[in-house]
Amino acid sequence: MAKAMLKLPDLSGRSKLAANFLAAAVAPIICALFLLAGLPLVDDYGIQVAQYERDVGEKTVDYILGKNDALMGIWDRFKGPALQVPLLLLERGLGLADPRAIALTHHFVTYLLFILGGFCCYLLVYRLFNHRLLALCALLLFLLHPRLYAHAFFNSRDLPFLSMFMIALYLLEWAFRRDTVGAFVLSGVVVGLTANIRIMGMMLFPAVLAMRGFDFFAAAGGAKGKQILLAGGGFALASVITLYATWPWLWGDPAERFLSVFARMAHYPNVIDLLFRGEVISAAALPPDYIPTWFVITTPPLFLLLGLVGSAAVVGAGVMRPGRIFCNNRLRCGLLLLAVFTLPVAMVILLDSVLYGNWRQMYFLYAPFCLLAVFGVRWLATVRRQRAWQGGVYGLTGAGLLLIVLQMVQLHPQQQFYFNFLVDRTTPEYLRTQYAMDYWRVSLVGDLKYLLERHPEGTVYLSSLPWAADFLPPAARQRLALSSETRDPDYVVLRRFDLEHQPDLAFNRICDRQIYNNTISIIKGVDTAGMGAAAVDAYKEIYRQSRSETPIIRGDYDVYRSGRNLVFSREDCPPGDLSGRFVVKVFPIDPEKAPGFNPEGETFIRFSNSGVRLVDNTCLAVIQLPDYAQGDILVGHHKSRNATGFPFWEEWHSFARPGLSDIIADRRRQQSQPSPLNAFDVFLDQRAGGGKRLLYAKGNCSRPEYETRIFLHIYPVNSDSLPPERREIGFANRDFYLSDYGGRPGGDCLAAIPLPDYPIAEIRTGQYTPGQGQLWAAELMVER
Repeated sequence: MAKAMLKLPDLSGRSKLAANFLAAAVAPIICALFLLAGLPLVDDYGIQVAQYERDVGEKTVDYILGKNDALMGIWDRFKGPALQVPLLLLERGLGLADPRAIALTHHFVTYLLFILGGFCCYLLVYRLFNHRLLALCALLLFLLHPRLYAHAFFNSRDLPFLSMFMIALYLLEWAFRRDTVGAFVLSGVVVGLTANIRIMGMMLFPAVLAMRGFDFFAAAGGAKGKQILLAGGGFALASVITLYATWPWLWGDPAERFLSVFARMAHYPNVIDLLFRGEVISAAALPPDYIPTWFVITTPPLFLLLGLVGSAAVVGAGVMRPGRIFCNNRLRCGLLLLAVFTLPVAMVILLDSVLYGNWRQMYFLYAPFCLLAVFGVRWLATVRRQRAWQGGVYGLTGAGLLLIVLQMVQLHPQQQFYFNFLVDRTTPEYLRTQYAMDYWRVSLVGDLKYLLERHPEGTVYLSSLPWAADFLPPAARQRLALSSETRDPDYVVLRRFDLEHQPDLAFNRICDRQIYNNTISIIKGVDTAGMGAAAVDAYKEIYRQSRSETPIIRGDYDVYRSGRNLVFSREDCPPGDLSGRFVVKVFPIDPEKAPGFNPEGETFIRFSNSGVRLVDNTCLAVIQLPDYAQGDILVGHHKSRNATGFPFWEEWHSFARPGLSDIIADRRRQQSQPSPLNAFDVFLDQRAGGGKRLLYAKGNCSRPEYETRIFLHIYPVNSDSLPPERREIGFANRDFYLSDYGGRPGGDCLAAIPLPDYPIAEIRTGQYTPGQGQLWAAELMVER
């Protein structure tokens, strides 16, 4: 009799199901691990100038509720509030009032959105290639860019835009795959929200409509063509309606204001100077390679290599088989990604757009680039069919990602300052003197923590109390205080401008490592009693050399010129003297030939960061002059930190004759009629070297007259000379305070205002105060 056979159950189906489940769960698990790892890190990163972003949300909510229309008057009204309004409602719903709690909440939300963007990157790649290992590579490539990872905590505009851009790309691929009206309407809503965060998101709008047009012609009409038109129309309506509905500033005049946002994006009016490759350049005159250079030197080399290979693979596939563009979803997506990555850079270069803060305004480019890098991984893995070759490609990619993780751990919490090997990272101070490092001064929180650790008890006095102090715990925050007119600061935290615009200033280099050895920021002590012997000797040598010369100005401080430096010195300096500000205002001979001169603000001010108290109670300050300091200068010392504060003393000095004081005296002698009662003498100065300026003068000028605002309306011969936002009004507005463009030497008020170079028909100027209204007004006919 045959033995009975034991029949075992077939577990192969269940094993496959379990294996598939585990494979599908890897990406969510990685995202969860990143989220858990990020929770304790939200306190490690500093804060940017978040009050401006928060102000947009607050003013928008007030406008929606009908409380006021202050939104119409703020500088950032051109920025969409798609993220700021929800963040404000969240903090109000949670009852958050402490600035630290608000900042930590914002950090967590933007980081959470970043992880969601990474997960959508994973889903998009999995849908395109049906390959989970490749999709996991995409997820890690997105999350492990060092700079972007750090910005994901504190950047409330550029990183949310990157995240939403990736989410939009995923939903668009999903919509094209589903090809239903509902799918395109949903993707249109997300595109509208993305464009709200940064208007550059609208580039997806014409791209999608163009692809729908290709689909329509490929379908050759019929029911399929009708479906394509309906889906495209639903996408367009959803995008436009969402953008309009979520951006209250557009409600008043949607078309005109929408176009003004684009114009503002192309030529942003807030122009600043930048440090790039060791040179200070204007944000309005960037070299064509500014964005490409920043992208290349701050992106890991592995990512650059994969992105280059992927871009070449996509172009090659499109050239070899152009007909597949209409039917191959993967190829069409690749070409769209390549266009989205390259066209914005080309547009920025062609339009000479104003950009700053490295390539942060273009961080969204990493979304298409990351996906192109995945195309590169796939091409490398499939160029040879051998399993060993494919395993080697994925193995090397994994090893490269692990190396990036180790570098990020080493850099923590300053991954936003990552540079690759293409830049010298070993020479001390090299990076700080070559590239703008900390545009938002995010690392300042770490600096303040360091000072409090250095002084575990008592109060630490600073020359200025930065917003970064709000990010400290309340107990630590209370230990920081402002210096006063009777109390010198213990430390000066140098501003970003000083770090980037004076990288070679010997005076600042002397003391930076005495306090905080950091290539990102500098904290300087103001009392040499706590400094090393080398720093003290250097300061004494500066003082000795200056005293061997004759001062060019005598006043509260004796002022000497040594090369490009002005040296201020005062013996028996009273306590609190270094709490004020030293002032140097430069009036160049010819602004048009003064490189680096900003005609909108020729004041050259350095606060007490340039001052130090020697052990014998001698106060010393060194201020570096710009290259164009060949005309008049005004120097002074203010006891108040207020930008319009009354000067304790101010004096003029002219490097060239005749000086400004001589020109004003000559104009007064030529004047045929007296000035109106209580008015300033106002003269038009047409210089021989070209350029015009308006001169203001008043003898025995009182403090109210010095601190009262002056209005200046400039009417051009041709209104087309004005920027678009001023053409309807008909004049350029350059209101100012005397303390911005002039001074009060010897009790007289003097000011020189550069005028635009276009033909001017008429000038109307005067002085007013909110309490008394207009005090006086004068009109000058320039050209008829």
